[in-house]
Amino acid sequence: MTDKLTVSVLGTGIMGAAMARSLLRAGHTVRAWNRTRAKAEPLAADGARIAGTPAEAVESADVVLTMLYDGPATLETMRQAAPALRDGTVWAQSTTAGIEGVAELAGFAREHGLLFYDAPVLGTRQPAETGQLTVLAAGPAEGRDRVTPVFDAVGARTVWAGEDGATAAATRLKLVANSWVLAATTAAGEALALAKALDVAPDGFFDLIAGGPLDMGYLHAKAGMILDGRLSPAQFAVTTAAKDARLIVRAGEQHGVRLDVAAASAERFERADARGHGDEDMAAAYYASFDDDPTT
Repeated sequence: MTDKLTVSVLGTGIMGAAMARSLLRAGHTVRAWNRTRAKAEPLAADGARIAGTPAEAVESADVVLTMLYDGPATLETMRQAAPALRDGTVWAQSTTAGIEGVAELAGFAREHGLLFYDAPVLGTRQPAETGQLTVLAAGPAEGRDRVTPVFDAVGARTVWAGEDGATAAATRLKLVANSWVLAATTAAGEALALAKALDVAPDGFFDLIAGGPLDMGYLHAKAGMILDGRLSPAQFAVTTAAKDARLIVRAGEQHGVRLDVAAASAERFERADARGHGDEDMAAAYYASFDDDPTT
């Protein structure tokens, strides 16, 4: 079988559009759909065919790749696509949908004879644009010859977590990883907010921890975005971070674990969203520390 595939990309936001471009660069045929068509239209210049409906997008596709906001949005989109789905089509589900959400999506896949891969990704806008994501995947061995070229196009590394996507093994790993990422983002913002309140120069803090075990590149990346006002375009939006934080809290609750930092992070992201920073990078949760906007 040729490794050049027809891939339907459903959801062309920050991540989906970048993944579609990576697929096009790899020589695959891409049919793209987005609920707001204007967000998909720029992909036409890269060679993608823009579909008017999910069903049109998935017709005759070898692989369907979903990168939508959440589980319910993904399930609704796939229901719209259902009339055109072929038995045996590979479905790589990359939305961070949560454990319950993945179970519902896997059930839909079983009902329609799809080969289901739970395949969330690690990475933000920049690695997505360069095809350097890390793909976390779980799914049957029988369809991997078709899905591997897709993963290779969008990612630099694929980590296989199991052979049954319905167990959400890949999503479980993604939630653990995201719990660390969101906690680090929250901590970076709070440290800068406290430095501002106490009239401490951020460089003094950075110099203090430089080269030691508390220093980390991620801190400098997110702090730099805040200090330089480079929060748009978002690498990973505040609204999406809030959604993921709630999924993490929910997963902990279901398994008897209280996740206080994740819960507090969710509240901070939601507060930043309410103050008009929802479409900015998740580092903008920094502004949730202040009663008044420090930029005014």
